[in-house]
Amino acid sequence: MVNRTREIQLKFRVNEEEKNFIDIKMEEANISNREAYLRKMAIDGAIITSNFEETKKLIFELNKIGTNINQIAHIANSNADIGTEDIQELKEMMKQIWQLQRSGLLEKHSI
Repeated sequence: MVNRTREIQLKFRVNEEEKNFIDIKMEEANISNREAYLRKMAIDGAIITSNFEETKKLIFELNKIGTNINQIAHIANSNADIGTEDIQELKEMMKQIWQLQRSGLLEKHSI
């Protein structure tokens, strides 16, 4: 047996789709040695985990705001106590809030 600096062998199984994906990633990284690539990814690679609970709460609250705006618009249309400019301003503000939420910037801005 050849003198090896790495004596412990690790094995894992993948399906055909996963193997093809690994091959593509190896090619993108310009690495032809699968063992070297997998070792590098296992040691230096990052796993990104996401918790969407706060996002779900935020979306729920945004939906409530949208519902309130719709109720205000309905009352304004029937009573004419609220001007159409006010309604338009509310709608524009809501549109901006949704755009911030979609772009992920809402967490960086205080509302």
